[in-house]
Amino acid sequence: MKTQEAYLDSLDISYSYRLAKKMEEIRSNPALGYRTAGSEAELLTGRMLEEEMKRIGLPCVYRDEIQTDAWEFTKAQLSYEEEDGTKRTALLGAYQTDFVTGGPKRFELVFAGKGTLQDYEGLDVTGRLVLVEMNQRDEWWINYPVYQAHLKGAAAVIAVQTGGYGEVDDRALNAQDIAGPACAPAFSISRKDARPLRRMLAGGKKVTVTLDADSRVQKDRTTYNIVGEIPGRHPGRRILLSAHYDSYFDGFQDDNTAVSMMLSIAAALRKIGYEPENTLTFCAMAAEEWGVSDSPFDWSTGAYEQVFTAHPEWRGTVIADLNFELPALAHGTRARIRSTWEYVRFLEGFLEELPELTAAYPEEPRVTAPIETWSDDFSIAISGIPSMVNDFTGGSFMETNYHSQFDNHDFYDEDVYRMHHELFGLLLLALDATAVAPLDFSGVFGKIRERLDVGRCEKAGADGDGFLKALSEAIKTARSLYDEVEAGNREYRRLKDSREKEAADDLYRRGQKAEQALLKAFGMEQDAFVRIDWYGNVLFPHQVLQERLRLLEGALEDLEKGGLLEALGKLYRLDNNCYAFSFEEEVYRHFTEYAFRQPKERLKWGYGRILGHESLFETVKSLLDKKEAKETDFSEEIRFLKEAVSRQERLYVEEIASMKETVIKMESMLREATGSFYGK
Repeated sequence: MKTQEAYLDSLDISYSYRLAKKMEEIRSNPALGYRTAGSEAELLTGRMLEEEMKRIGLPCVYRDEIQTDAWEFTKAQLSYEEEDGTKRTALLGAYQTDFVTGGPKRFELVFAGKGTLQDYEGLDVTGRLVLVEMNQRDEWWINYPVYQAHLKGAAAVIAVQTGGYGEVDDRALNAQDIAGPACAPAFSISRKDARPLRRMLAGGKKVTVTLDADSRVQKDRTTYNIVGEIPGRHPGRRILLSAHYDSYFDGFQDDNTAVSMMLSIAAALRKIGYEPENTLTFCAMAAEEWGVSDSPFDWSTGAYEQVFTAHPEWRGTVIADLNFELPALAHGTRARIRSTWEYVRFLEGFLEELPELTAAYPEEPRVTAPIETWSDDFSIAISGIPSMVNDFTGGSFMETNYHSQFDNHDFYDEDVYRMHHELFGLLLLALDATAVAPLDFSGVFGKIRERLDVGRCEKAGADGDGFLKALSEAIKTARSLYDEVEAGNREYRRLKDSREKEAADDLYRRGQKAEQALLKAFGMEQDAFVRIDWYGNVLFPHQVLQERLRLLEGALEDLEKGGLLEALGKLYRLDNNCYAFSFEEEVYRHFTEYAFRQPKERLKWGYGRILGHESLFETVKSLLDKKEAKETDFSEEIRFLKEAVSRQERLYVEEIASMKETVIKMESMLREATGSFYGK
């Protein structure tokens, strides 16, 4: 308790704020900011953070070299003259693409609606700038209309968000990962600046603008993750803290305040002279917002490279990663720790025993699971390191200020920021006081069981009963081992507090067999049970296939009854086939095949995570043509969908068998480890 009190008393939130503001001073674009992957601004910021880690007294500070595609965005300025002679200039945001005008250059500007294939009917955009409107959250990602424009010969796209992002102000620009090729250029314009252009274009007159832009992408460049450490009594066992230092615009919340909070926690621990049991590793990650060109998984590159390339040996030695994102404003009515399933039970117990923290939310903190793909903790988790993050996706900030020039200190909440310093610093201390990583697999086994459709198993011929039996046994074993670990960790803390060092060290040594089994089982679970859909949602394999089969069978049944519109509605929701409705085949094919037909190093954390895709472009187009022609013979489409159902059922049977086998192996490992730490 004295250590907790000393830590809380030593926190200096003003230091955190000043460091977050200092990070804004280094920028690629003088007017807008940007500190992008592999850019000079990112490299300079990394050097500054390296020096800051040394200044606050971290005994070991180093840089890890990682490979990334680099993006340098220096400027993009659009100028034009209104019909009454009024001269206007608009600053544009940018996406990770190549476009260098070499000074001011004149272009004709045309409007292409939402940028779909249908919007180009009768429109020649060759060599022209194309203005498009989109709601990137609710309609489609920026890469689809941008690549569609590129195939039509456009010089570049200028996109305005009509909603979903940048809703805080009509002056808001937007920036996101492009998830597309660098050769298809794109910029963003605010609603305010787009309005006069739309008015002029609506009048049917030719509109000429001048663009002065410099945006450059270079593949296979070097940048650095910056690491500072406090060595522990058990130096080979680590606890990792992470946050990313690249940004769009000023990046005050995303993610300057997270990096500075991480270093503030480190500074407070050094100030009170804390001597950790484990090596505490503080890692400022590069290239989180983007880092690999023309990949659907183009963000979280720095974190992926850190744990898969720079330090693959961390798997099995790091017991937890505490990742931080946007910690200086409220996200909803309570703070949440978003965690991998295995840490939920420990975290719930930790929250119950917390001292009173700064009153920043009307409700008590909670734990939620699983983690999501939107931040670095996902890349870290799938490497075999259990991870968690302060949950940042609740509330309105993501729709209003996120990834715009309005991500600034105007929305700074000091109480929320202080509370996050307190919460995660105390969590770090609690984890450091364990002899064995407190991982409970009963939760993930239980969720797999809960989300298993037994009727689907029976219909497809999968061994659902055998799978349920294996899960039930695994749940019992996991609970038994966790109870032992919890009791052992409690005894370990008692021995430490009573200064019975020899007995504590003996208990620690006895616990290492259990810990290695737990961490190995975690890696197996991540490899076998973590899959994503086309929108990055984290699902179990059987969840993905059950939903796909439901939609396929539903569409098939609709067509057999003549329900064309109902069938199309279901096909729209199946995998990425919604894009077949609005874009030409080359666009659809490119952004489907590039998720599979690239080497692992280009797909990063998404490699092998999308399961059993069904490409329905030809079926969708055929049905749309028949809808237009009012044809009612759907026999060919019915035949194809029946074949798709058969393919997916075979895959489902295989996945259930594979998952059952993995559960049996994990249960055996956990059972063998039970009794080795604190068993009777």
